[in-house]
Amino acid sequence: MSTLSYSAIISERSLQGRKPSNEPGVSTKFQVNRLSFWYGTKQTLFDISLTIPECSVMALIGPSGCGKSTFLRALNRMNELIEDTRHGGEVLLDGDDIYGRDVNLVDLRRRVGMVFQKSNPFPKSVFENVVFGPRVAGMTNKAALQAICERCLRRAALWDEVKDRLDDSAMNLSGGQAQRLCIARALATDPEVLLLDEPASALDPASTARIEDLIFELKRDYTIVIVTHNMQQAARVSDQTAFFFQGRLIESGATDHLYTRPSVKQTEDYITGRFG
Repeated sequence: MSTLSYSAIISERSLQGRKPSNEPGVSTKFQVNRLSFWYGTKQTLFDISLTIPECSVMALIGPSGCGKSTFLRALNRMNELIEDTRHGGEVLLDGDDIYGRDVNLVDLRRRVGMVFQKSNPFPKSVFENVVFGPRVAGMTNKAALQAICERCLRRAALWDEVKDRLDDSAMNLSGGQAQRLCIARALATDPEVLLLDEPASALDPASTARIEDLIFELKRDYTIVIVTHNMQQAARVSDQTAFFFQGRLIESGATDHLYTRPSVKQTEDYITGRFG
């Protein structure tokens, strides 16, 4: 199959407002240099070097077990919650190595928030879910917390649906609402980066569309890195795409270029469904 025959995968919406990473004025948020990672004796990432531009969406694609989620969690050191892990190389956030000895992990994970594949609202009210981070940080002013709650729920396109249910349990929300609540909760700590690990994989098409619209809006103010198995979704929401296979970065670049003119045949074979 010719690469040109699947160029229609790139939707018109996904190309609006794109600013290629090599365009003047585009800043680098993450610079990953020769990152390798091990779980015990098993190496799962091999010499990954990748640039992630600021205020953009980077999609990580590839078959299951190829290292996408490990790479994603390496961007805020979440892998360290698992025993007997180690890394090589460096991950620079605004030019500073996040694996440096003097890095404050609490501050790092505030700056680089994460939303997981399965929505995980706390067994608390909608309000308490959103303001959980600010409360942990010591904020007690009720008016300030209410302002944060409304602002973040609005940013997560959820305010109109829950504004009269803020005291109700978050466990009563639908799957799509719960996922947007988790995004609102991540936004409440004023992050600079959002890491999304297949945030729509368990959602129905309507909820998936809301999440994609939300991603498109949020990239104006945040750097977003998303793991997805959905090729059409990656094409719709991302500015840059990185293709992983067996722990190695095979190819990366502007999404429209990668989908229509990939440099590596393996990339074309995966995008067109020949394997994966």
